[in-house]
Amino acid sequence: MKKIGIIGAGLSSLYAACYLAKKGYEVDVFDKNKMAGGRSQTYKDQGYTFDMGPSWYWMPDVIDRLFSELDENRSDYFALKRLDPAYKVFWKNNETTSIPAGKGELHDLFDSFEAKGGQKLNEFLKVAKVKYDTSMHSFIEIPGKKIGELIKFDILKGAFKLDMFKSVEKDVSNRFTSDKARNILNFPVLFLGERASKIPALYTLMNYADLELGTWYPEGGMNAIANALEQIGKKYGVNYHYASNVTEIIVENKKAKGLKVKNEVFCFDGIIAGADYNHVEQKLLPKEYRRYDENYWDKRKLAPSSILFYVGLSEKIDGLEHHNLFFDESLEQHGKEIYETPKWPSKPLFYVCAASKTDEDISPKGHENLMILIPVAPDLEDSKENQDKYFDLIVSRMEKQLKREIKSLINYKKAFSVNDFKSTYNAYKGNAYGLANTLKQTAHLKPKLTSKLKNLYFCGQLTVPGPGIPPTLISGKIAAKQLIKQN
Repeated sequence: MKKIGIIGAGLSSLYAACYLAKKGYEVDVFDKNKMAGGRSQTYKDQGYTFDMGPSWYWMPDVIDRLFSELDENRSDYFALKRLDPAYKVFWKNNETTSIPAGKGELHDLFDSFEAKGGQKLNEFLKVAKVKYDTSMHSFIEIPGKKIGELIKFDILKGAFKLDMFKSVEKDVSNRFTSDKARNILNFPVLFLGERASKIPALYTLMNYADLELGTWYPEGGMNAIANALEQIGKKYGVNYHYASNVTEIIVENKKAKGLKVKNEVFCFDGIIAGADYNHVEQKLLPKEYRRYDENYWDKRKLAPSSILFYVGLSEKIDGLEHHNLFFDESLEQHGKEIYETPKWPSKPLFYVCAASKTDEDISPKGHENLMILIPVAPDLEDSKENQDKYFDLIVSRMEKQLKREIKSLINYKKAFSVNDFKSTYNAYKGNAYGLANTLKQTAHLKPKLTSKLKNLYFCGQLTVPGPGIPPTLISGKIAAKQLIKQN
């Protein structure tokens, strides 16, 4: 039996651990934090339970398939509830739009935006479904080691069909005329690391995931996935070591031979790194075994960082759904201040997750549990004063939109910003969502999952296939399969 060490206990690492252990490998997982989940971990305080990171459960078919590949049923670990409405959008002039789960209602909603809007949406989603099916069954599990893989999977031949060379914004604008339709269909790419004008139209597949497959909530919160994988891993003998920061990868004879943790060395036959790629390579590996240098990393186009606020309110408030998008300012302007002229945004868009609308167990009885997120450029200078400024700004806008006072109801608040991403997750430049999904950073053009050492592999959001819960899980699977193949 071969021994494998895994750095990090995020979703990619957890899936890799399960996959390898099921194949008979002896697996040890090390994480600097105190629980499983990486960015999808939770924390509890004063009766509130907050999901710290991902809050959108999309692509349930892909997640269920990944559980099946471990010979497990996701439903044995947690139930899913489809949200209806999926989310609510707040516009200027106190207008709102709730996005329904039903196809008929969705058709009627787009008809209210513009002439034949429902018909246009149906046609748009048919094309998005082709992209989704092609990507999820052919493209997404490519290891990204060389361009020949794309030809093998017939992706280059179908590149125009997949709209790799047209932008999301152009695709949407060619089909729809109303600002509301365009903003709703452009919104899913907000966290992909560029404005919709720079993201390949391939990613309208996310509109299919959003509007057709639906938005769901896992029983117990978003950390349910990590908890399930941890349980599966334990069943197959995975050893988890928390509060165990890896400080060095030991190299002998051009092979990764072990991990140094708390001045103790653990020996392994192979290693998978699911922690931040830049941190692992630049801080844990001797210089001669690094594939990339700091200049390479500095030139990468990163997805946004975020300011997050975890907020408890002493009573329920009307007007919010589970997911809420505040588009009461310019999406274009906010995008420029993230991607073109990086700075703290002047009039940011923001997102509010009120998961207590669905799950009463995550807050004291009669209270509201909110997570507020503002996308911002990575590596900005961070400070408590700045966080407080944005919190006051956002709460004031919420009060205006909801037409009620909120500040006096706040009985719990915790901020998590750029510096916290760096310290908690070793996130490169404090990024929250990995690399931007631009054409120049897709597939084999992402940082390689292989290293200069034959038995060291990378997984997670900075390598293939990219950020998001399903892609991250798949990344762990790809790395595990490559390690097995090498052995």
